[in-house]
Amino acid sequence: MRALAPARPGSDVVLRQPLPRWPFAAMFVLFPAWWLLGLGEAVWIALATVMLFLLVRRGGISFPRGLAIWLFFLVWMGISVIGIDTGDRLVGFAYRALLYLSVTIIFLYVYNAGASLTTRYVLGVLTVFWLVIVAGGYIGVIFPLLSIHTPLGLVLPAPISSNEMVQDMIVRRVSQYNPDGWAKLDPRPSAPFLYTNGWGNAYSMLLPIVIAYLVEVRGERRFWWLLLAIPVSLVPAFLTLNRGMFLGLGLALVYVAVRLVIRGNGKALLGLLALAAVVAVAFATLPIAERLTHRITASSSTEDRANLYQEAFDRTLDSPWLGYGAPRPSEKDDAPSVGTQGQIWMVMFSHGFPGVVLFMGWLAWAYIRSIRERDPAGLALNTVLLVVLVESLYYGIMTAGLAIAMIAAALTMRPDVLPSGLHKHRLGRFV
Repeated sequence: MRALAPARPGSDVVLRQPLPRWPFAAMFVLFPAWWLLGLGEAVWIALATVMLFLLVRRGGISFPRGLAIWLFFLVWMGISVIGIDTGDRLVGFAYRALLYLSVTIIFLYVYNAGASLTTRYVLGVLTVFWLVIVAGGYIGVIFPLLSIHTPLGLVLPAPISSNEMVQDMIVRRVSQYNPDGWAKLDPRPSAPFLYTNGWGNAYSMLLPIVIAYLVEVRGERRFWWLLLAIPVSLVPAFLTLNRGMFLGLGLALVYVAVRLVIRGNGKALLGLLALAAVVAVAFATLPIAERLTHRITASSSTEDRANLYQEAFDRTLDSPWLGYGAPRPSEKDDAPSVGTQGQIWMVMFSHGFPGVVLFMGWLAWAYIRSIRERDPAGLALNTVLLVVLVESLYYGIMTAGLAIAMIAAALTMRPDVLPSGLHKHRLGRFV
């Protein structure tokens, strides 16, 4: 349905049909089903297509100021396809491009659906997603060797299913664990994602949102069981031995504490300190320090990453404008592909220096725009955008992490919603 005309000449209030909630909810609430089918985040491409159809059908799509930074990145990313040199890498490029477009549509949908996707509702859906992640973490802890051959493998043609990335989607594993490896490392939960780092990235970005939702539901029955879920979630979180996640959570804790001190909010600060105490007790009770020390001494991952980052930078100097279109094998034996151990490095290597400036510039702009938020939800969303900026240095945030960041940006940028679904018509300039 088209947007209705303003009620009177010169009015800045527009009445529009609310966008439905179900495509957004289906992405996150039904994620266990998508995972078991082998689709995972790939199903978000289809649901984003539905969102785009609903946006276009309703009309009157608004864009926030600054979105041009991200749109320029999408254009630059598309041009960099000229660096692709094999069919397999073209498949990976196309898949990542569709995911980038999908999170863009998710952003626009949340931005334009203020009447139906209220902040409280969005926080609630993302809290359910966090609970799904915690449940997946427990499955990975209890059944580390479990693998599931999904229906996706039955329908894909052989040329596509033979792709290494697609193979990881077809056979879903619940942990990263190699009992036959030369380094005897403990299993690290990863379900419902492909890798443990994806689990840690999503968990650390969603926890501030869960805490903000707790504030929203104070006095309701769900408050108490959700409050209990936070310390319960620490078991799989700690057993991931995910140093990047620990860094992200520590940064979030310190950042929020400083913001609360500046605002003089002693009550909220005490609550945050109580949460920190629970985390400290859990860390001391579980065998985390011992396992983490063992992993650091038995694995050379830190040194390997540093070498890989250096190689990514050096090789990008040979193709500085458009990069190589996709990650490529390392020149060092037994090293991961260049452009796979951190979003910033993947974007730089795949799409050149202008691409990474645009990508990180958008995230930085979203964070700066959200600093003005003062309510608990706004502070949590601002914290999420800070965490994703830092974790992009060492995590690949495709796709859950980037989707969460885009949702946080949309919630903090979108115009106010008046009663009865009326919107203040605040259409920002692109730049």
